[in-house]
Amino acid sequence: MKSHRRGVAVSSGFRPGNAAGRTVNRGRGAKREAVVRRHSSPLWLPALLTLIFAGFTLLQRVNANPHLLASLAAAAGLLLAGLCTLWWSVARSGRTLTYQFVPRRVHWVQMIMHSCVFAYWGWYWRDVYHELPLIAAQVVFLYVLDMLVCWFRRDNWILGFGPIPIILSMNLFLWFRDDWFYLQFAMIAIIVFGKEFLRWKRDGHLTHIFNPSAFALFLVSVALLATHSTSISWGEQISTTFNNPPNIYLEIFLLGLVVQGLFSVTLVTLSAAAMLCVLNVVYTGATGMYRFIDFNIHPAVFLGLHLLVTDPSTSPRRNFGKMIFGAGYGAGVFVLYGWLFSLGDPTFYDKLLCVPILNLTVRALDRVSIALSAWFARRRWVIDGKLRPLKALSVWTPQQANFGFMGIWVALFGAMIFTGYLGGKHPGSDSAFWEKPCAAGRTQACRVLGRALDVECQHNSAHGCFNLGMLLTSGKLPRDPVGAARTFEHACEIGLPEACNSLAHLVKTDGDDVLLQPCRRGNAASCFMLGSLYYAGQGVSRNFEYSANLFRQSCMAGFARGCGQLGESYLFGEGVPKDMTKAREILAKACDGGYAPGCFNVGIIDREGIETPKNEPLAQVRFRQGCDLGYQNACKALEPTASIAR
Repeated sequence: MKSHRRGVAVSSGFRPGNAAGRTVNRGRGAKREAVVRRHSSPLWLPALLTLIFAGFTLLQRVNANPHLLASLAAAAGLLLAGLCTLWWSVARSGRTLTYQFVPRRVHWVQMIMHSCVFAYWGWYWRDVYHELPLIAAQVVFLYVLDMLVCWFRRDNWILGFGPIPIILSMNLFLWFRDDWFYLQFAMIAIIVFGKEFLRWKRDGHLTHIFNPSAFALFLVSVALLATHSTSISWGEQISTTFNNPPNIYLEIFLLGLVVQGLFSVTLVTLSAAAMLCVLNVVYTGATGMYRFIDFNIHPAVFLGLHLLVTDPSTSPRRNFGKMIFGAGYGAGVFVLYGWLFSLGDPTFYDKLLCVPILNLTVRALDRVSIALSAWFARRRWVIDGKLRPLKALSVWTPQQANFGFMGIWVALFGAMIFTGYLGGKHPGSDSAFWEKPCAAGRTQACRVLGRALDVECQHNSAHGCFNLGMLLTSGKLPRDPVGAARTFEHACEIGLPEACNSLAHLVKTDGDDVLLQPCRRGNAASCFMLGSLYYAGQGVSRNFEYSANLFRQSCMAGFARGCGQLGESYLFGEGVPKDMTKAREILAKACDGGYAPGCFNVGIIDREGIETPKNEPLAQVRFRQGCDLGYQNACKALEPTASIAR
């Protein structure tokens, strides 16, 4: 007899197709019967990976944030639901699912390159290392989702290293804060469905249209810009911290040479960098100003022209097309930066928004390249008085031509490094450069001055923050008292007395709403600063009760100084009932958060046993914490005399 069940494999591998059974002769006169060999379903693989993904919910960081925990739990639930649906569909239809291990060189080379960038960048911004477990969770999620979507549509899935460089590339440019981390999984879903459904034929083969990570970054960037929600991501911090590692350009360049040598994409990167250089020079010559505030080519943009536009599957395959494609990326970054700047939007999106648009041009660019090659081939070239075909001059193979382009790129990069064009800041990065044209009434110069001061403020320059606040209240730009309060507040926090006085004056003239607005939106520092003004009676009437309430809001939002001031309010009974137990608890929290006076005060409470049991060893630990944080009273308290002091 024959089995009429569909898709049962008859070989040792996972071979798709119908099985009619295999006839075996068990001896003379033996009956012929069909032997059906069953094999284990490869669904064990996504099941195992889903279990591993669910295991990430056990991480301490994940459990400490309910929103992050919910994001991972929901993603795990969706994977499990998809797996069950696929299992039911396969069981019902009798399909045989298979997979093949295909380790493509382009994927594992990119994986190594991206990992090296993460390792070096993370050494100078340790939040990168802190993010690695969640990056690993994204890799697992992408593997499972890719399997499920593929097996829903066809029987065979290709296993390789592809998902790893996709996730690493995406996270080199954007990731979401823990409270919004579910959007990270939404980006991965965009990647998977974009690869699966947005496809076209190139050179007779069906392939995806868009660079997978760049496509997701593009859509999410558009959404963040449209909703003015950049703050829910780490996008600006990621872009800014690429400035931290010394010689970051050299590292990216050397890693890029490996990819360029193996996959012949040098001309794309070379053309993009050359276009940016030319446009910068022309713009500066025409206007006397600089297009980009801090760098001629920002390190994050330099990374983008090595990663986002050099994917061999989504970039042109012929030299003319590569040149236009790369030049288009450089021009796109240049134009988008100016457009975003004029709108007052974050400019780090400049490197993310033009890639999918360029991806749509690759077939046309390849066709134009072929047509141009044919046109030149029909022409003649005069050599030594004789007519010879142009192709006789083209003795280089494509690989040799790529090495030639690599030589030009090495020379251009060397020139940019040795002249300080890369690796050093141009004169426009100094805010003083823009003060004169701003004072002369050039609005664009005032805008650039504001951005330059904002960059200085982000790098904790007290005078940069203070000058930005003065600019925002001067009338040279549209007046922004809330923005000015934010920058005065930061400068005051750093320790600039003039900024504290200016903030008090601003609150007096414009009302406490300049700090209350950001406080209500969850800005803990604004709550703390407004509470401090009400405590001291600067710019507002003195109000201990209201100040204690503002300190409480600041503390609940995780601001250690707010906890310290709230603890002192309970310690001295200012605005709240005097409560030594609460004071000790809150001051300990402030100390653990890095607020040195809090360590000193809780240490005094423990040492003296003020309404609490004495604990001399713990007091010494607290004093040591405060001393290590640079608080001299705590250092002195390590000696046997001290008293409660603010």
